[in-house]
Amino acid sequence: MKKPFLTLAQAKEIAKTCPTPFHIYDERGIRENARALKAAFAWNPGFKEYFAVKATPTPGILKILREEGCGVDCSSLTELMMAERCGFGGEEIMFSSNETPASEFELAGRLGAYINLDDLTHVDILYKTLGRAPGAVCCRFNPGGVFTLGESKEGFQVMDNPGQAKYGMTRSQLAQAFAKLRELGTKRFGIHAFLASNTISNEYYPALARLLFETAAGVARETGCQIAFINLSGGVGVPYRPEQSANDISVIGEGVRRAYEEILVPAGMGDVDIFTELGRFMLAPFGHLVTTAVHQKHIYKEYIGVDACAANLMRPAIYGAYHHITVLGKEDAACDHVYDVVGSLCENSDKFAVDRALPEIEIGDMLVIHDTGAHGFSMGYNYNGKLRSAELLLREDGSVELMRRAETPDDYFATLVW
Repeated sequence: MKKPFLTLAQAKEIAKTCPTPFHIYDERGIRENARALKAAFAWNPGFKEYFAVKATPTPGILKILREEGCGVDCSSLTELMMAERCGFGGEEIMFSSNETPASEFELAGRLGAYINLDDLTHVDILYKTLGRAPGAVCCRFNPGGVFTLGESKEGFQVMDNPGQAKYGMTRSQLAQAFAKLRELGTKRFGIHAFLASNTISNEYYPALARLLFETAAGVARETGCQIAFINLSGGVGVPYRPEQSANDISVIGEGVRRAYEEILVPAGMGDVDIFTELGRFMLAPFGHLVTTAVHQKHIYKEYIGVDACAANLMRPAIYGAYHHITVLGKEDAACDHVYDVVGSLCENSDKFAVDRALPEIEIGDMLVIHDTGAHGFSMGYNYNGKLRSAELLLREDGSVELMRRAETPDDYFATLVW
């Protein structure tokens, strides 16, 4: 059963000065999770987590992660700027982008970031932009085909289609890129790949690691390039549904270690650093969207209207994604009512829950929408003139800190030319 990290009393107190809807994050949970990840990969001396900024581009969160030894993975100019302002620099930054403007390569080069090239043609673009080849460069690999893992009688399956993804280079292009970069002066190389998203499986990362380790060993033999690091990217998921079991990061880390010792060590590559690039795993469970029931509607179905909408959390509207809901103060009440929980956008997809069994909800009840710490606030938008909500941090000592104020109509109109 999912339990909120926020009580009704705390939510009511916060709402006195910061009305709902708001996003709130759990500092204790974030720190403990970052430490568990680090412990799981402690066998690799050069291990580093590069948190995917796109998941939660909030300075207060990024600073906490930096204190826990994490770097950041950036995908745009403004994410690079945010990383710099939060104190990240040099090889604490991974820059992974596609269809990349030269200005973004330029800033990444100035910051001394690891640059992760998405395409063979980017080798020339990077060299032309910087006037040099960086000492260390990463290249993104796309193995093509279909990736399948973990079929069982119970129906569990992880499947994605790298062959249809716009990201990365083919195997032959990867070797070509390394050889060309080496001619231009690059000394250290990295490999990156992303095959599946939100896998609830302890087997995914070890399987991905094996594929990348074998690729790295082959490319190193062919080109003579020194593979300095392998970035396992993201894809380790979280259990959005209460009946799902969470991944065990210690088991995952051990699975990657076994692959490392079976493949890289015999290839004379036992000094390769392992990087991860986790956004959802690092933050999703440690964020809530808190909203208030403001309307009831009784027509062909029972509806509860809340003051949040898809502009605050887009995933249910665009993916049909499940997010668990707790009615604060009624955590132990019987879920004997069935509702659609909806927002106020002029779109019928603006639904946080469809036919969801919940306790009886009254006007004024406060609801927690779970697992919004990643790809929640960050995917917000202003459709229907909706304003982005505040972001708060529940500190380990129980105090609450404002990390981002709510937008106002003045913010909405600020970029307009009348």
